[in-house]
Amino acid sequence: MAERAEPSVQERYAPKNECFGCGPANPKGLHIRSFEEGDELVCEFHAEPHHIAFPGMLNGGICGTLLDCHSNWCAAMHLMHASGADTPPCTVTADFHVTLKRPTPIDAPLQLRAKVVASEADRATVEATITANGKVTATCRGLFVAVKPGHPAYHRW
Repeated sequence: MAERAEPSVQERYAPKNECFGCGPANPKGLHIRSFEEGDELVCEFHAEPHHIAFPGMLNGGICGTLLDCHSNWCAAMHLMHASGADTPPCTVTADFHVTLKRPTPIDAPLQLRAKVVASEADRATVEATITANGKVTATCRGLFVAVKPGHPAYHRW
């Protein structure tokens, strides 16, 4: 997947978001850039040397952050489309399980793919993967919920 010129969903809908994983406005963040492709959300991520766990391999916490943020945006976009809204609702992680299947190389482009597997009016269950060099290195399944007024994350975007 080549670097894309068009704005990611994060840049389009939340340019002032300061989230460490997906916030375009966080100068020290990961700045993931997710794009809709059919019923999936996709992202290519290039790790930095300071994301290391041990020589040549990505930190597991960074893997979890990538999957969490990418899955959260997948849920938000799905809920936006399902409701016919013009903007995605602010969603938060309610439940999240990561499986680190094998070490993730730090020097390879990482492909993230996420897809909603179940949803209701204000929540979506998402399954996602990280793939490097053609092999799945990490998976996750999470529940993401649209927040209501009064929640600290309401309208953070």
